[in-house]
Amino acid sequence: MKWKQDLSMGSNLKAFRKKAGLTQAQAAAQLEVRGLPISADILAKMEQGKYSIRLSVLKALKEIYKAGSYDDFFQGM
Repeated sequence: MKWKQDLSMGSNLKAFRKKAGLTQAQAAAQLEVRGLPISADILAKMEQGKYSIRLSVLKALKEIYKAGSYDDFFQGM
């Protein structure tokens, strides 16, 4: 069985990335350093809600974007 993402936190991810002053390529590079091979293209698809986000990636993005809590990624959903 495949799970399908029914809500997208993509716009929140994009807002956090921009607030952190990072391009998609820079954010992808920081994910790579953490052992998560996510390209800028995949990150763009996550921000568009076209690619499901793994929990390991969300955890790393929380650190990279300096989000206060995981709840911040779900605001407005």
